[in-house]
Amino acid sequence: MDHLKHKELTGRIIGACMRVHSELGNGFPEVIYQRSLAIEFSHSNLEYDREISMALYYQGQNVGSRRVDFLVEDKILLELKAVSEITSVHYAQILNYLKAYQLQIGLLVNFGEESLKFKRFINSKFE
Repeated sequence: MDHLKHKELTGRIIGACMRVHSELGNGFPEVIYQRSLAIEFSHSNLEYDREISMALYYQGQNVGSRRVDFLVEDKILLELKAVSEITSVHYAQILNYLKAYQLQIGLLVNFGEESLKFKRFINSKFE
């Protein structure tokens, strides 16, 4: 039942995102939500790394690195957006990140719409 893995943790992350969106609303640049979420994570006793450079892998070999918005509790990749609409390109992006970073669970959260939008992703190729 991989779809339920880290359910409690992802619920806490989504709750923190909801609190930020409830207070700020939409319309701000992504970095404002990122900074606010870092404060909310600290209040919620969630361990996180923000804007860290993570290694990317291709066929098991390190091929470079890229910064991620958040890595929460060393388990959940959190990708933030502040756009008017999430598209299939954003979905593909987070799935590709999960594979390249060799992580199992990711959350895509969009602060740019009137209501907070989020989606949980599972890397089916995770070992």
